[in-house]
Amino acid sequence: MMQRLNPTNPLRIVIGGSSGMPTPSPSQTSLPRSAPIPQTSLPRSAPIPQPSQTTLNSRRYTNKISLFLFVFHMVAAVGLVSFLIFKGIQGLIEASESVKRKERRILKFYLPQVETASLLSITLAFVWQKAVRQWPRIMVPFILWSSFFLSLSAGILLICFQRASTDGVGVCLIAFAIGNGLYACWVTQRIGFCTEILIKSLEPVPKFGDLNQPTYWMLGVGFMWMSLWILAVIGAMNFYFTPLVIIVLVLSLAWTAEVMRNIVNLTVSRVIALYYLRGMQSIPQNCFQRAFTQNLGSACLGSLFVPTIEALRVVVRGLNLLEGEDEFMFSCAHCCLNVMQSIFRYGNGWAFVQVATYGKGFVQASQDTWQLFVRQGMESIVDSDITSSICFLTGVCSGSICVIVVAAWTAKVHQTFTATLSLLSFFIGYLMTRIAMAVPHACVSCYYVCYAENPSNILFDKTIQDHQMTMADHGVAPATPRVPRRFSAAGA
Repeated sequence: MMQRLNPTNPLRIVIGGSSGMPTPSPSQTSLPRSAPIPQTSLPRSAPIPQPSQTTLNSRRYTNKISLFLFVFHMVAAVGLVSFLIFKGIQGLIEASESVKRKERRILKFYLPQVETASLLSITLAFVWQKAVRQWPRIMVPFILWSSFFLSLSAGILLICFQRASTDGVGVCLIAFAIGNGLYACWVTQRIGFCTEILIKSLEPVPKFGDLNQPTYWMLGVGFMWMSLWILAVIGAMNFYFTPLVIIVLVLSLAWTAEVMRNIVNLTVSRVIALYYLRGMQSIPQNCFQRAFTQNLGSACLGSLFVPTIEALRVVVRGLNLLEGEDEFMFSCAHCCLNVMQSIFRYGNGWAFVQVATYGKGFVQASQDTWQLFVRQGMESIVDSDITSSICFLTGVCSGSICVIVVAAWTAKVHQTFTATLSLLSFFIGYLMTRIAMAVPHACVSCYYVCYAENPSNILFDKTIQDHQMTMADHGVAPATPRVPRRFSAAGA
């Protein structure tokens, strides 16, 4: 509307004063309305290019190729699950007597435990999320060490059954518990700042009473799909290439559950980001519809990128810690560091905030978000944040609890299935809990990204700024996958 104003309009003159718009002379402004203004009296200025502003209400679909691939995958998954369920029913009705007995035994000693694990994981998901929102100062260290003790207990329990299959799973859990304990000792100094950020980022949540509604929907849909998925796994045992089919089903379920988690992430990110950046109290249901439609492609692409990036991040940090006099390990560490530099530039979990807020594609949002962190000097702070690790370990806690319950139950009724059901119950417990923990994770991401975009916002305090000053005063720069220690030492 401002651009369409007449050049002699006083409002246009005041607004355009700094853009070189000529001010009409008194003789021109004193002319009556009906008198024509000579063409030579007003020099015609060239149109001033207006800077393009990113809209908050973009209606374009992001990452359409990944959206198409996910939809195609879901159509194929539904077809495969339906076919395998049909094969399972066919085996119960038309197969030989030995096959019928095998399937009845599987249904009797397999299905109840898995359904119980699904219900238990949903209950644990809400318990963990509620506890983190209510008592963040207690829950952060509690989750770090509970994941260690629970995974260690589950591993020891499986080894006590003295079967080769359960021993293998138990050893894996114990090895993970040892690494988990070392990680908990390593990040002890970061717990205080992580807790402060978590407390501050959760402050807007009570203003939106139905913010958890998308989580309810996703967990409900996840439970129903997982029930059908379990029946498909049972049906796969009467089909050719059973191990390959089960691996395909597992990968499909992992991608689907990750997409559901990121739909919740996008919904919460838009609600909280608009509150920080514009002071708006958005309706979570509308944000959920947007995440499920326009931004679904970015959720699908990010669901493939972010878990891979996080896994590589763990590997690189491990190599970085092993870096020393060994030239081979030194070269491997820095090779991985260079790879991580490129990966983090084009794909990171922080991108979901700008995807949800501005409707950008996932790659573009990743680049823009990281540029914001670089401009504010926040790379070391966001690199050392352990919120994503806390959410991951919360899923490990739920998975370990499901393993303990299901393994103890199965060992009493049908010990042969103990190892398989332990793996499935851990997988289910982990996935369900991660969906619920997307809410606090999204809140923390919004706090960092929105602060980087506008640090002077009155909704932010000096927590990040004070931490930056403390790190600068003490010369503390946490070892990250993108900052080799020898360069940090040289800079110091």
